[in-house]
Amino acid sequence: MNIYAERLPYTGSPEYDKHFWNAMRGSDGSYAELTKGRNVETGTYAMPNSAENKYMAALEKESLFRKIATVIKAYGNGYRIFAKDSNDFAQWVPEGDSIPVYEGLEDFTTSNVDSWKLAAMVKMDEAFVRDASFDIENYFIKRFAKNFGRAEDNAFINGNGIEMPTGILNETGGAEVAATIDDISYDDVIDLYFSVKPEYRKNAVWLMNDKTALALRKLKDEAGNYLWRDSDNTILGKKVIMTEFMPDAESGSKPIAFGEFSYYWVIGRKPISVRTLSEKFASLDQLGYLAFEFLDGKLIRPEAVKVIQLSDNKG
Repeated sequence: MNIYAERLPYTGSPEYDKHFWNAMRGSDGSYAELTKGRNVETGTYAMPNSAENKYMAALEKESLFRKIATVIKAYGNGYRIFAKDSNDFAQWVPEGDSIPVYEGLEDFTTSNVDSWKLAAMVKMDEAFVRDASFDIENYFIKRFAKNFGRAEDNAFINGNGIEMPTGILNETGGAEVAATIDDISYDDVIDLYFSVKPEYRKNAVWLMNDKTALALRKLKDEAGNYLWRDSDNTILGKKVIMTEFMPDAESGSKPIAFGEFSYYWVIGRKPISVRTLSEKFASLDQLGYLAFEFLDGKLIRPEAVKVIQLSDNKG
C-alpha cells in the first residue's frame, strides 16, 4: 500500500489539540478556538494531526482494503486525478545510436474524483467522558476506525458510485469479467488466474468470502491434488483474502476477484471530523459524537483485477 500524505497545518498545533479534546469532553467554550478546523457543511471539527495519524493507523488495521489498495490524501486538490496508464519500456541502445523516443500524449488518463460523505455515530456515558483519567482519544480512535473500516470495505467492493465509491464489483468502473460460468470448477479458477496479465499477477491476491473459500478448499484436479494450499492459505501461490462483503456463489453474483488491488485508489478528500451531540442524549446522561469521512474510491485500471461471474440461471 502506498500512502500519499497531505496535512492541514492549522490542526497540528498543541493549542488546537488541547481545545479539540476539551470540546469532545463537553466544554462549549473550546469550540471558539477550533474555527479553522471547522467543516461548515457538517458543523464538525477536524481531528488534530496527531490523533488523525493514530486514527489512520487504526483504520488500516480494521480495513482489509486499505492494506491492499493505494491510499491517497488529496485534501486540497480539485476534482480530477491523473492515472499513469501506458506500456513503458526499456531497450538496449548501441553506443552512438539515438535514444528512441515514443509519443506519450496518451500516457495519462483522467478520472473525476468525488467527495462522498460517510457518517458514523457513537454514544458514551457522560461520567466516563468527564473523568480526566479516561483516555477519550484512544477510545474515539478505536470505535470510529472499526465503524468506518467496515463501511469502507463494503463500499470498495459493492459501491455503485452514487453517493458512495465505485466498488470493484460494479458493472460500470469495476473489475473486468473474465468469464461467466454456471458453477465454479477447478479449471475455472485456473482460467481466472491466467486471465490476468503477468504484470498484474506478480502482486495479485484472491478476494472472496468464507463460504466461497470453503468450496474452493475442496476442489481437486483429476489426480486428486487440492487447488488450495493449506500450509499458507494460497491458491497457485497467491494469498487468499476473505471478507464478508464479497457475495456468495449465487445466480448472477461475482464471488471471486483476483488481481493487483493497488490499482484501486482510496482517495481521502478531507480529514475525519467530529462534533459533540450534547443535548440529544442528555436525558440518558450520555454524550453522542457524530463523525464524518469524505472520500472516494475507484479502480483506476480495470484490467488489473478480474472476476468470475455466475450465470443468471444458476440454481
